Amino acid sequence: MSHRVAILCEYPTLNGGEQSMLATLSGVQAAGFRSTVLAPPEGPLAVELHQRGVEVVPFCTFSADGTRRDQPSLRAELSMRLKQLGPNLLHANSLAMGRLSGPVAAEMHLPSMAHLRDILKLSRQAIADLNRHGRLLAVSEATRRFHAGQGVAAEKLHVLHNGIDLQQFQPRPSSGYLHRELGLPSAAPLIATIGQLGLRKGQDVLAEAVPRLAEAGTDFHWLLAGERHSDKDESRRFEARLRRLAAGPLAGRMHLLGFRYDIDRLLGELTLLVHPARQEPFGRVLLEAAASGVAVVATDVGGTREIFPPRSGSAILVPPDDPTALAGAVGQLLGDPALHAAIAAATRRQAVTALDIRRALSGLLMHYHELLTG
Repeated sequence: MSHRVAILCEYPTLNGGEQSMLATLSGVQAAGFRSTVLAPPEGPLAVELHQRGVEVVPFCTFSADGTRRDQPSLRAELSMRLKQLGPNLLHANSLAMGRLSGPVAAEMHLPSMAHLRDILKLSRQAIADLNRHGRLLAVSEATRRFHAGQGVAAEKLHVLHNGIDLQQFQPRPSSGYLHRELGLPSAAPLIATIGQLGLRKGQDVLAEAVPRLAEAGTDFHWLLAGERHSDKDESRRFEARLRRLAAGPLAGRMHLLGFRYDIDRLLGELTLLVHPARQEPFGRVLLEAAASGVAVVATDVGGTREIFPPRSGSAILVPPDDPTALAGAVGQLLGDPALHAAIAAATRRQAVTALDIRRALSGLLMHYHELLTG
């Protein structure tokens, strides 16, 4: 018997949460689920879904002027959409959509679950709304512990690590296309930081580490792939500061690439991925780098050590907000080819052993079936 699952998405973008949902979507459909995605009808996510032949039902949490719509009207529209679709299961793909949809699904007696992909402090009402779902999936044990500690129903919380397609992301020899695109010497080491531009991702910490590396005579170029999504003043100031650095003190060494659609190919051009995040539930770019066999330096926050357990030797983890430690780890890897090669090989082994998308898909389908069977 075929079941219809309605997947609820907040943003039109293709960030980590959307990419993780897309990574399991074909497997969900192959398992007999008819998938419909409620999401903004325009933007990269909708384009990708249409290309895959997935039904998109328009659902916008923001008005045309960019302001967030009020919760009662959103819930009224969601209820209407769900009654029209008649799904057997609702899957909210983010914490915010989980909060929005929890009361709606409960009132409709619709089996439902929410994916908790963020580590955020929640109000009592937000916690109560999330707890209306039958099941809550945390992307890491660190995420599960955090939310259980603030009152989210522990008996409903389950850990499901995201997975990665080991064919799409795999070790590849460098073609030199990125060096040519940027006009850099073919032998120049490339260090990249990939993700949204913002305080949480900690690009400013690496910006402090870069001059220390340069002063030590370390040869490299730093690439920032990603864009700012938040319109908060602090986020705007954060991006402006990075752009000033790229145009001033770090000119010629720091390169802002903006959003990239070629991350799977870009990773093969890198010497090193550096992830200086201040908070990270379970960073998708870390999975992509691991599967691609790229050596990684990352901050030891959130679920990162669940991706790179210390005993695996698959990354160098440093404390957050510590540019000295970050510079030391980067300099160590760039200056020790044997260590660099060992860590790069270990990242791929870790991906094959623990991060295969098939494992994530199997877990997701198990939760779907258990919800449907009560």
